[in-house]
Amino acid sequence: MASGIALALSDMPLAMHCWPEVSRRIYRRGGTEAEVRFLYDDREPVLPVMKDGKLELVRWGNGRGRSRCLPRTGWTWKATVEQGGWVGAAPGVVRIPATLALEKGIWFRVRQGVHGLLVTDEQGVESAYMICEPSSHYYRVMTRSDRMPALIEEKI
Repeated sequence: MASGIALALSDMPLAMHCWPEVSRRIYRRGGTEAEVRFLYDDREPVLPVMKDGKLELVRWGNGRGRSRCLPRTGWTWKATVEQGGWVGAAPGVVRIPATLALEKGIWFRVRQGVHGLLVTDEQGVESAYMICEPSSHYYRVMTRSDRMPALIEEKI
């Protein structure tokens, strides 16, 4: 699992840079390119997703309980998705673009992004859930976590 991701500011459309939900998340790591950090513990957690070829920001899961019908989490197991566990929510698999991900205080590099699940709640609001899978040995040693994000075309 990952409790946060970062996306290089240059990977976002210029028009989005001044959006309040983007500008307040801009972080400059000493001497490196500016990045936009999306954290699950944020007061308004959102994730960037590629939808219909366009980058959008959507609510990250349902941890704040805004929906009565969606699970109160921000993650789902890859096996649950593959076994049809989300069929009632009209799910769609999306790409969550990221250059870094965060787990238990450890930032690690992401090349292609993370698999995500986009669902719509009873009010028509879209939410994205990060898809996770059992940790590889290396990931478990690095983060002490039993689950890791399902990375796109990459294994840790």
